[in-house]
Amino acid sequence: MLMAIIAVALGLAVLVWSADRFVDGAAATSRHLGLPPLLIGMVIIGFGTSAPELMVSGLSAWQGNPGLALGNAYGSNIANIGLIVGLVALLSPLTMHSQVLRQELPLLMLVTVASLWCLQDGDVSRWDAVLLLAMLAALLTYSVMRGRQKGSDALADNTTANLDAQEMTLKRAITWTLVGLVMLIASSRLLVWGAVDIASAFGVSDLIIGLTVVAIGTSLPELASSISAVRKNEHDLVIGNVVGSNLFNTLAVVGLAGIIDPINVDSAVLVRDWPVMAGLTLALTVFGIGWKGQGRINRLEAALLLATFIAYTAWLVMSVIGGR
Repeated sequence: MLMAIIAVALGLAVLVWSADRFVDGAAATSRHLGLPPLLIGMVIIGFGTSAPELMVSGLSAWQGNPGLALGNAYGSNIANIGLIVGLVALLSPLTMHSQVLRQELPLLMLVTVASLWCLQDGDVSRWDAVLLLAMLAALLTYSVMRGRQKGSDALADNTTANLDAQEMTLKRAITWTLVGLVMLIASSRLLVWGAVDIASAFGVSDLIIGLTVVAIGTSLPELASSISAVRKNEHDLVIGNVVGSNLFNTLAVVGLAGIIDPINVDSAVLVRDWPVMAGLTLALTVFGIGWKGQGRINRLEAALLLATFIAYTAWLVMSVIGGR
């Protein structure tokens, strides 16, 4: 048991470090290859921050624990909005200027609603997984087309400023990308082993472990990058990271896990986890777009998001205690 706890703690620490190196290296490499800043912000950084969830969920499904994979994906989405956006906007209200993000937020809401169709029959079959991955392919195509369009956008400006602040040579960028990827795989294996062992020891489902410890842990790279971005007044990059990550979690992470091993969906996901995820996504969409004109997440709205996350986490803890 002690070894499992150490494995989770060490796995999470290395996961956070390696994810940061991987995203920074991949973004810098993309810049050297001539990709537009908007495309880097939308795809490389936005989706790259979900690399921990992808690794952990893929390994979980491969080792026969698909519940951990689903819990990790949906729990991370809930943590990204409730914990990260809530906490960051509570410290410093977020103002969104990007027109691209104003279009991406409704798309995230649409993808969230579409994911319910894959859950409602009680499992995520391989056909459901193929559908999710096909939606991801369409989304990536759309993002690449949007990212290559000419014209200024706040997300592109934020991305350029972020890349300028940590300029790397091409050799160093490729090195960090590869090192980050290798360490992501190694730390994910350690984390999954420890999480499954803890779940068995406490007699709780791997879904609950995925929704709590693993989900919050794999969301730490987004939290670190969001705090760094808001300190530089790069508000659109904060929202962009969360939107990109949640899109990728819902489509790629669940889709990959479902392809590897079809996921049996616990009824609690339909009545507890998905509604909370959808509610937070709707709130982020409304707050981000704004009632009129410019979107802004003030401290009151941030407190609402954070309180929802805390109440949801308490609900999960109570469900474990009550089930004993």
